[in-house]
Amino acid sequence: MARTRVSMQELIRRRRRAGFVGRREELRLFRENFELPPEDERHRFLFHVHGPAGVGKTSLVRELGQLATDRGAFVAYMDDAAPDIPGALAEIAAQFAQQGRRLKSLERALAHHRQRTHEAVLAAARAPSEPDVPSAGGAALARAGAVGLGMVPVVGAFAGLVDTDRVGLGADRLWARFRSQEDAHLVLEPERALTPVLLEELAAAADVAPWLVLLFDTYERTAPFLDRWLYDVMTTDRYGELPADVVVVTAGQRPLDPDRWDDAADFAADLPLRPFTETEARGLLAAKGVTDEPVVAEVLRLSGRLPVLVSTLAESGPAAPADVGDPSATAVERFLRWEPDPVRRAAALDCALPRRLDEEIVRAAAHRGDDDPAELYGWLRTLPFVRADRRGTARYHDVVRAPMLRLRRNTAPELWSAGHTRLAELYARRRAVLEEELRGAPGRPWMRPEWRALRVEELYHSLCAGPRATLPGALREGIDACRVDTAVAREWARAVADAAEDTDAEQLRSWSDDCRTALADERLGALRVLELFLSRAGLDDAGRVAAYNAHGLRLFLLGRLREAIVDHERAVALYPADPWGHHGLAVTYRALGEYETALHHLAAADEVVPDAEWVARDRGETYRRMGRPEEALPWLDRAHALDPREPLTLGSRGQVKFVLGRPREALDDLDRAIDLWPDYPWALARRARVRQSVGDLAGAFADLDRVHELAPDAPGSHADRGDILRFADRHEEAVAAYDTAIALDPGYAWAWGSRALSLEALGRTDAALASLDEALRINPEYGWAREQKERILGTDAG
Repeated sequence: MARTRVSMQELIRRRRRAGFVGRREELRLFRENFELPPEDERHRFLFHVHGPAGVGKTSLVRELGQLATDRGAFVAYMDDAAPDIPGALAEIAAQFAQQGRRLKSLERALAHHRQRTHEAVLAAARAPSEPDVPSAGGAALARAGAVGLGMVPVVGAFAGLVDTDRVGLGADRLWARFRSQEDAHLVLEPERALTPVLLEELAAAADVAPWLVLLFDTYERTAPFLDRWLYDVMTTDRYGELPADVVVVTAGQRPLDPDRWDDAADFAADLPLRPFTETEARGLLAAKGVTDEPVVAEVLRLSGRLPVLVSTLAESGPAAPADVGDPSATAVERFLRWEPDPVRRAAALDCALPRRLDEEIVRAAAHRGDDDPAELYGWLRTLPFVRADRRGTARYHDVVRAPMLRLRRNTAPELWSAGHTRLAELYARRRAVLEEELRGAPGRPWMRPEWRALRVEELYHSLCAGPRATLPGALREGIDACRVDTAVAREWARAVADAAEDTDAEQLRSWSDDCRTALADERLGALRVLELFLSRAGLDDAGRVAAYNAHGLRLFLLGRLREAIVDHERAVALYPADPWGHHGLAVTYRALGEYETALHHLAAADEVVPDAEWVARDRGETYRRMGRPEEALPWLDRAHALDPREPLTLGSRGQVKFVLGRPREALDDLDRAIDLWPDYPWALARRARVRQSVGDLAGAFADLDRVHELAPDAPGSHADRGDILRFADRHEEAVAAYDTAIALDPGYAWAWGSRALSLEALGRTDAALASLDEALRINPEYGWAREQKERILGTDAG
């Protein structure tokens, strides 16, 4: 009979678990909680582990997770590798899948979120390399109440009738690449769209597992974006119902926020961790073979019974008290006393400078040409205070790294500065390689996670090497980070905060503290940081211009268009030759329907940057939205000549040609736009209209099917299908398609209006008039719907 094989990894995990020492009371409370049904008032839904660095929070959380797994629970563990709520949900989905439970609906919703975010980023990015407001496609996240349906090119039978009437349609609705409120929320407020899906999936998973356990480690770092969300998920109906079989564990350095969790005593357990008791510390030492009483006493004295230090000092296998250290030894000497090789001791100090380690980083940090970085990195990974992370790299434990950094900074300032400079240069080289790979790709660098990861480390090391000299440039980088969103701004702010902590530089600490406070606001954090930049000294004139424009963009995306205009006017007043201030004014005025003013600012931008493709494109787009396609076409032709590979220009030009009665040429432009951007949903929807007009009904439906694949819950794709069916005189099917769109977005005035025409064709006049009445109720300024109602009533009267 073949014996059952056990993997090496599993055996190692078992041994590590067997070596877990202490925290028996915390483990008992958690274990016994599974014996209490959720209805029992003694049952706790939340456990919060907290205590200082090095006290063993992560080890305990991992042990709690394993205990839950042994009870048959589905378990997910998250730490600060998750940068935001979608990242945390992606971790839950991935780890549940590894345990045999696919959260398919959540996986689809997350994929949809990534796709919609990618499209929105591309929309904003396909403007020129330095615009401070979106281009024609880049206004994709503005409120429809300000931007209107004219935000994107309109085609079809309504093009000549309602194109200029669409500003203001759907007040308070957000529009991205689709006419979809859901997509806008998915990008700007993903927790609103994703959390209900998560809760439905957890409810289904609770039917097949006795418990679901969610572990949130390093909560001091993730609480800024997770804490309010987690509180709402657990205590309110904002997102739906959370199954009672869920147990949440959070672990951080601080207790739960009393202002938010003050009423949690009846469902939460507080688990403060302190240094080991003497019994627990002795148990750990015995497990590691340290039992000689004088040695044990010395370890207990020098470690303060802090778990990480007890473990670190025990790893050397000291045989006598002198092997542990003496009362005057520094913390660093205690960590490294067992290493006799002075080269390795120095390397261990050098390699405390980077926040993460790999072979190249070790080479740059240690800077010793005779050493093999692979061998040195391998040795470092064996140290008890160095742990591998899930990125495939490694890092020092904070409790050990902090005194090493202080020692290096205070006793060898030149080595400190030189080491950080080498590391900054390494990250700069890596960033340059990535930029070369991305050459020609649209998008600002701060939009790209892989670029940000390198730039944030480069900034950290540059700030450590020279805080005063680097700070102005770092603040300028912060403006670019804030332009993207609050989550990206946090990544930048963390580099400043860590540099402030590690250098003890007062000028950094002041910025760090204020930025941390500002970024606690999930929705307005980036805006608040930009206001901080503008309210104090530290930026030169060029930086203030950029900050005003970025602040204007954030206001634009919030639908506060008049306030955005004030910001861009301040930028232009400070630097009249700033093309991006004029561009911001042009796009914002255009969103307000003030087209002549928009054209005036585009002309001003053209004087500063003549022959810029984006100026010509935005001029053409503005004329298009004004219902003047004959004037739009020459500008779009010019933009295309300047950049033949810009899909947004081709899409807009194709729409203009269609309105001018040139469908074959329109189809050529839309074909090329989609060749350049295969997942360009707006162009696919427009091409469907053009294909229908030339009799290619199968091609039209194929395009709409692709739009539906890209955005299955977008009402616009169903409304477009309704139009195609209506033009084909398939009115029953058209009404069904419009009904689907309206079910997804009851405030979709255009779908209500279009539906009326199919109802009229079916002889259901009363229903058609009711549909038009609903369209006008939603948007009283919907001129086309009013005209159709008057026409039908006039026909009936006749």
